Amino acid sequence: MNQERKSGQGKSTPGNAAEGGAPEPAGKLVPPAQQQVLTMPGLMAIAVYMLWLAAFIVYGVVRGRIQAVYLVVSALFIAASFGLTLFLRWAWALALAAVLLLLSLFFYRYSIHHEPASLAQGLLNLVFFLYLVRTEVRSKLR
Repeated sequence: MNQERKSGQGKSTPGNAAEGGAPEPAGKLVPPAQQQVLTMPGLMAIAVYMLWLAAFIVYGVVRGRIQAVYLVVSALFIAASFGLTLFLRWAWALALAAVLLLLSLFFYRYSIHHEPASLAQGLLNLVFFLYLVRTEVRSKLR
């Protein structure tokens, strides 16, 4: 017997694959795509927000409150949302443009009508914009 076995340091335990032990079973590993989603919850929140806005626009068109031409905007929101969940750079650019335009729109509406809801949505879009322009976010996109 060698010295490592006598001292118990050479035992093979899950998780110490770098030390010569057996790697963890494949069923317990988190896939890389899911790991990336877990490290970027802000992108997922923005994607859900974009889907919510798209649904709101579609509902407005169906009820007759919004013109049908806005369905194009809704389609772009849906594309940006699904692209963000896949960490695609073009979706980041599309979402960034959408958030910046919405930010401008809501702050403009607040300056004209003084509606607290417009201010709240403008501030939410400002937070999303500031999150999207971070270098950590851009570095995770492909």
